[in-house]
Amino acid sequence: MSPKIAQRIAKVFIWGGGAITVAILLGIILYILIQGVPVLSLDFLITPPRGGLTGEGGISTAIIGTLYILGVTLAIVIGPGIGAGIYLAEYARNNRFTQIIRYAVGILAGVPSIVFGLFGFTLFVTALRFNFSILSGALSLVCLLLPTLIRTTEEALKTVPRSYREAALATGASKWQTIRHVVLPAAMPGIVTGIILCAGRVVEETACLYVTMGGSAAMPKSILSGGRTLSLHLFYLAMETRAFDKAMGTGAVLIIIIIVINTLTNWLSHRFQVKMRGG
Repeated sequence: MSPKIAQRIAKVFIWGGGAITVAILLGIILYILIQGVPVLSLDFLITPPRGGLTGEGGISTAIIGTLYILGVTLAIVIGPGIGAGIYLAEYARNNRFTQIIRYAVGILAGVPSIVFGLFGFTLFVTALRFNFSILSGALSLVCLLLPTLIRTTEEALKTVPRSYREAALATGASKWQTIRHVVLPAAMPGIVTGIILCAGRVVEETACLYVTMGGSAAMPKSILSGGRTLSLHLFYLAMETRAFDKAMGTGAVLIIIIIVINTLTNWLSHRFQVKMRGG
């Protein structure tokens, strides 16, 4: 087989695999939107769930709970996650200690979320007496998401050519100035991808929050209040009631929120890159 024919066959497999994957994802999204959008109404969005687990009411408290848990989790995880990634990529020496850290991060990234939920229940809910609350859920999610953000940040920084660092250092810039003004802006798309993955994981996570947030349908008043997210509410609707129409409507809202989050994050990333480059 000639190299040209092999290259064409490889392209067919690559493009075919990509097209099939995109088609499946679009099919799932379109199915949920087609089934769920007709359920959406102003009353559905601004009315809290009522009637216990009967499926009556709307999803207003679940939306607020989702925004609470998303904001608190990202506010806590972004700093340590990116900071640890910078340390491993730029400052840590390649020794036994660093290898143990990377190995531990890799193991934690593969631990099931329910294990982090049980850990959060033991530490945050019981030992620290935060009770079933948004704070307990957020801290449990931070433990779950830190390995992902650390790995994506480290890999994004490693993709920046070494010549960028050498050129900045040659002009007299310090190592931190080089990282801040040269390396981070160049690696920002990869870092933002990690943040988007974390945001999406927060919005869709159920098992970890099932044992740390409490699942209350009441409107949360603070981060020490219990509550439920849209994904947790969707779980209750699908598993405990017969309100599959409202479950589809909740799923449609989840998809719309994730699209908005991705769009907003990409826009903020672009603005941040321009600012860090002095534009």
